[in-house]
Amino acid sequence: MDRTELGVALRTWRERLRPADVGLPAGVRRRTPGLRREEVAGLAGMSVDYLTRVEQGRGPRPSEAVLGGLARALRLTDAERDHLFDLAGVAPPPPGRIRSTVRPSVQRLMDRFTDLPVTLLDAKSDLLAWNPLAAALLGDISAVPPAQRNVAWQAFLGTSRMEVNPGDGERLDRAIVSDLRRTAARYPDDPGLARLIAELRAGSDRFDHLWTLRELDERHGHTKRIRHPELGVLELDCNVLHVHGDDQALVVYSAAPGSREAEALALLGVVGLQEIGAPSG
Repeated sequence: MDRTELGVALRTWRERLRPADVGLPAGVRRRTPGLRREEVAGLAGMSVDYLTRVEQGRGPRPSEAVLGGLARALRLTDAERDHLFDLAGVAPPPPGRIRSTVRPSVQRLMDRFTDLPVTLLDAKSDLLAWNPLAAALLGDISAVPPAQRNVAWQAFLGTSRMEVNPGDGERLDRAIVSDLRRTAARYPDDPGLARLIAELRAGSDRFDHLWTLRELDERHGHTKRIRHPELGVLELDCNVLHVHGDDQALVVYSAAPGSREAEALALLGVVGLQEIGAPSG
């Protein structure tokens, strides 16, 4: 483990990012370039103290899970991710694992969505990236523990803002479980997927029952209902764009021009996280 070079690399990668690159609001004027340590720590799911020690070359050897979280938070390329693992003295993820890094070309595509919320999911439905408008719509995703930034986890164990139309709950649950079963067939040796399925089966009788049925259902639907704390329930069109080479999916939310939902999205685009959802007092 090259602690000194690992710390330098982490600081360099952190300082080259803008808040908008990782779906965070710019906030007040910054004294230093790039992201703050607390922002990276939140995205990666670790304490600020731990990240500080690693950057200063005095931390313990990071685990594979910690390194994976840092690679996602810092938007590293495949080569940079492997270099990060090498510096830490840990073997990079072998072939056959779910791709959880964000390709720069995909990030550039997300950057073009300035007036629509967009998220990026990996094959097991982890939220890998999101733009500021998605954070304004769905809540501060960076504040959610990484293990819970997952569509299936939120559906069966969490408190997602997503609402379900009457009669749609059964269909959506079956579609989510079917997606995970297909993913398990493609990635039988992925440890993160195995942990997710084990946690869902242990924590949700509903998921465990559907998992044992071994059904395959693709009926997700094209609209989503989201309850925003200030704007109420918004029914939005939801389109999924598949990134086939990476087995990832861009999820784009939109609304018909002139609708109440379109006006709500325009409002979110103006005030974003600076006002909407901010604590009072």
